[in-house]
Amino acid sequence: MIKTILVLLFTLIAVPLITWYFDEPLPAEHHQILSELIIMYVTVAGLCFVVSELTKNCSQVDKLWSIMPIIYAWYIAIKGGMDIRVVLMASLITIWGARLTFNFARRGGYSWKFWTGEEDYRWEVLRQNPALKGKIRWTLFNLFFISFYQMGLILLFTLPTLVALQGAEKPLFWADYFLTIAFIVMIIIETVADQQQWNFQKEKYRRIKAGEKLDGIYAKGFVHTGLWKYMRHPNYMAEQSVWIIIYLFSVAATGKWINWSIAGSLLLLILFQSSSDFSEKISAQKYPDYKEYQNKTGRFIPRFW
Repeated sequence: MIKTILVLLFTLIAVPLITWYFDEPLPAEHHQILSELIIMYVTVAGLCFVVSELTKNCSQVDKLWSIMPIIYAWYIAIKGGMDIRVVLMASLITIWGARLTFNFARRGGYSWKFWTGEEDYRWEVLRQNPALKGKIRWTLFNLFFISFYQMGLILLFTLPTLVALQGAEKPLFWADYFLTIAFIVMIIIETVADQQQWNFQKEKYRRIKAGEKLDGIYAKGFVHTGLWKYMRHPNYMAEQSVWIIIYLFSVAATGKWINWSIAGSLLLLILFQSSSDFSEKISAQKYPDYKEYQNKTGRFIPRFW
């Protein structure tokens, strides 16, 4: 666990610096926008840390995961003179954020007391990990990983909108339209997957509360039908694809397949790999049939063999 955390923290620093070093310098006006975004990031990450420490609820970053990219994207769009491509990207990110915010809210993630709300169950599991037990260890984990790493990642995977400003004089063309359609398709897949999971869990816990038998598709205890029949994490697959698509908009704008803003999507892929590993370890301990499901079903890509 500690090794994984250290690797993630290292990549948060190393990957952006390496990609930045080998790319062309930002124009002065774009560099100013980036500096202002970094100030916003540090401020919000610091507030998340303070609030989570005071309330003992470490899901403060989770509350903002779907909101901050919208703020960052529109800030870049406005500061960049409302370039049509960046406005398109900001609009798509807004659609993504609205959907994810709704999904988080209906699970009890928000409250009129903004600092309360349901905490992600995985944080409590991690608190019991021997490597993180103890106030000092957990506080450092909260500071560097939960607050600053995750908030930093949110900024990084939104930054292709800033790179896209370099193609401000380049009109929209077929690649932009194709990426827009692909983005919407991924949002639909993510919406359907989340709804299928919501329906399954809601009915499962209704039956448990009513003392009814868990039979049929509920017997295994975890969702494995619909899109989940083909992938163990169809929602994660779509989520990662969304931000790869946002990066590809910067490729369409600049004509360069590799630019420094690729760091965000790369780090997101690493995070989802480790996050799904952790979630699946918990599921395999809770549900006897989960290991068989893992063997037969692909994680992010359907398995046809």
